[in-house]
Amino acid sequence: MDVILASANQGKVREVRKIFADTPVLSGCRVLTLADIGFTADIEENGTTFEENALIKARAVADGKHIAIADDSGLEVDALGGAPGVFSARYAGGHGDDDANNRLLLENLKGVPLEKRTARYVAAIACVLPNGESFTVRGTCEGKILFAGEGEGGFGYDPFFYTEEYGKTMASITPEEKNAISHRGKALRLLADKLSQML
Repeated sequence: MDVILASANQGKVREVRKIFADTPVLSGCRVLTLADIGFTADIEENGTTFEENALIKARAVADGKHIAIADDSGLEVDALGGAPGVFSARYAGGHGDDDANNRLLLENLKGVPLEKRTARYVAAIACVLPNGESFTVRGTCEGKILFAGEGEGGFGYDPFFYTEEYGKTMASITPEEKNAISHRGKALRLLADKLSQML
C-alpha cells in the first residue's frame, strides 16, 4: 500500500519512513512524497491550529486511491504566549529559514531566564483515507529554549531545544533517540496504531 505524505521537507520524510518501517503492519507501505506524485501546486495553510493546517494539506493531496497524510508542527514557547506556533516555519518571514527563525526566537526571549523558557514541540498529523474519512492525532515534546545552539543534527529549532530526557538538545541526539521522544515520533506512532487497527 502506498501512502502519500504531503511534504517536501526531507527531514520529515526520513522520520516518517523510519517510523513506518519500524511498525509491523505499516512496514510494507511505500511513503510517497509530493515530488513522487508530481504535485507542485502551492497549498495555502490558512488554518489557526496545527490540526487545521494538517487537514488542509492532507485533503489537498488526497486522490481517493491512497491514504494521504500530512503533518503540521511547530514550537510553542510559553514566555511568548505560545508563539511561534503555527507560524514556526515562517516566524522570521521567509518559509523555512532556520537561521533567521532561530535569531528572532532568541531576540524575543532576550532577558528571559532559563527556568521561564519552557516550550514544547507540537505535531498534528492528519490522515485522509481513500473513502474520504479523516482523523487527526497530536504528539508533544516538552523542553526549554537554550541561550545558544548546541549540536549538528536535526533541523529547525532543534539546536536550541533542550530535552530533559537526554540532557541535550534535539540537535545533539541520534535520529533514533529523537524519534523515541519527539513530537512527530509520538504523533506518528499514534497514527500507526490507529491505521493498524483500521487496516
